[in-house]
Amino acid sequence: MDETQQIAKLFENHRRHLQAVAYRMLGSAAEADDAVQEAWLRLSRSDVESIENMQGWLTTVVARVCLDMLRSRKSRREEALEDQIVDATVDSDADPEREALMADSVGIALLVMLDTLTPAERVAFVLHDVFDLPFDEIAPIVGRTPAAARQLASRARRRVRSEDTTAESDLKSQRVVVDAFLSALRAGDFAGLLAVLDPDVIVRLGPGAGAPGAPSEIRGAENWARGAVAFSHLAQSVQPALIDGAVGLVFAPHGSVTRALLFTIADERIVGVEIIAAREQLDQLDVAVLTD
Repeated sequence: MDETQQIAKLFENHRRHLQAVAYRMLGSAAEADDAVQEAWLRLSRSDVESIENMQGWLTTVVARVCLDMLRSRKSRREEALEDQIVDATVDSDADPEREALMADSVGIALLVMLDTLTPAERVAFVLHDVFDLPFDEIAPIVGRTPAAARQLASRARRRVRSEDTTAESDLKSQRVVVDAFLSALRAGDFAGLLAVLDPDVIVRLGPGAGAPGAPSEIRGAENWARGAVAFSHLAQSVQPALIDGAVGLVFAPHGSVTRALLFTIADERIVGVEIIAAREQLDQLDVAVLTD
């Protein structure tokens, strides 16, 4: 057996697992097959001997491929997943019986609900809640910190379990807090910032978000508010936005987003902030700028 055959046999040992991962993310047997095939192609071009955990490596590859496919699907404004399932029998490229069996194994209701999630929420939820991957491994796939990946999965879980019945009111309450923060920031109002920040707020700065040599984490409302006030003259270019399903802020001085602020809000105060500046991470965010 030559090396290619050995790699193919190794891959086949994980094919069913990879198909299950891809199908739960994509809701389409045909697209799941495409994602798994892409994983095989990437494996065949890789140094297999350097891969310590083959299933983990392949799962990560499939998850990233699926995330790209979900984002592409969203950008093309494809039909809703529910319509795809209903119309499966008239899709000449699909196997209706196989589609029906796979949909039944997962649950059509779950697939339809998953389609209401953002791509990043869907990937985080499926990998953690269905396949038990730790957030440390999910974080680089969705381009987030482990804490932010946990938030993505948590939001998705509430929706899937129909516990998030007050999603709209939650967004409204988030918007009130974020707007208050932005108003204080634009006014250079130190006291106003302290009013919406938890005293023990933790601010994490991603790559490129801070000055060279600056700490990657700031703790305490006064510490961060003091620095934020110094940049209040730039705040006119900061706008509220819906980022991965939650209210945050984006800095877009020339119409292009160069910073994104993701907030964790509890008891009407900001308790955590993640500032993203790296282009590859910004491109992975699902952002919709909100009107003032």
